[in-house]
Amino acid sequence: MRLRIRLILVPIALFMNFVALGQEAERVSIALKDVSEGLVGYIGVAAQDMNTGKQVFLNGDEPFPMASTYKIAIAVTLLNKVESGELKLTDMIEVQDEEWVLSDIIASNFIHQGVSLSLANIMEVMITHSDNTATNVALRLAGGPDAVNKHVEQLGIKGMHIDRTTSDYSRDFYGQEPGRENMAEAIKNLSANPGLANDPQPEFEADAKDKSTPRAMLNLLTFIYEGKGMNKENTAFLLGVMSRTVTGAKRLRGLLPANTPVAHKTGTLGGISNDVGFITLPDGHSFAIVVFTRGSDTPLADRDRAIAEVSRTLYDYFLLMPD
Repeated sequence: MRLRIRLILVPIALFMNFVALGQEAERVSIALKDVSEGLVGYIGVAAQDMNTGKQVFLNGDEPFPMASTYKIAIAVTLLNKVESGELKLTDMIEVQDEEWVLSDIIASNFIHQGVSLSLANIMEVMITHSDNTATNVALRLAGGPDAVNKHVEQLGIKGMHIDRTTSDYSRDFYGQEPGRENMAEAIKNLSANPGLANDPQPEFEADAKDKSTPRAMLNLLTFIYEGKGMNKENTAFLLGVMSRTVTGAKRLRGLLPANTPVAHKTGTLGGISNDVGFITLPDGHSFAIVVFTRGSDTPLADRDRAIAEVSRTLYDYFLLMPD
């Protein structure tokens, strides 16, 4: 009951106060900072009601490491190539030996040469399981980081740039060479140091590469939702894939009412825990949400809780203040 009071009665009183004071967005930002205090190092938030256009920001123009949330930009660029006829979702794509890095689906389950997947399945596991080998393949097909950046710029989005493949991440963060022949060693090294993936690396986070502001990621999400640059079928395809994400169950989804539809993409690396996507309210309309964090030396469960608290606070806000 105490948890229910915190998550429902307190926000109702809080938001009624927002109305009286007429400073909704600013006070919601303060609430977001309060609910995440002590759980993460530094947090950035951007959100938008997809019906009204109402927005909320907390450190919205600060650059944050995207980690695996950058895979959304890759997916959008690939679907642009599908739109132009350069690629088809049914195209069979061979995974090249040098593209193998530690990943939950491909590298963990297919140990032999001769792996080919359709473009649709490459994108599926890249998003739903955050498969890094699939991401290497997808980025190659997209034309590399420069091609993704060019497409993002053509959409008019500023404040986001992609610089590395997941092979580069493997070298820069884990000190591990990519390639199918190196997977046994990579698995052994990670098993010997299980905390490596979630231990902060301040120098890595300070690197200017692969950064986005929450506002820039929010702009990308709104382009997806509104179907700009993609037809209805491809928009539905990407949103459908994002709705099947299995990572980060305790982040955006963590404190929402049961069976709330969420379409999202997580990112986790060192002191970075992120989650971005769309949440559907009971009346059927959605809001886009971006939660970026960095510099966290707290337990992963605390970081997840921070994202969940932000998500629930914004859920209540957009539900109770629809106009």
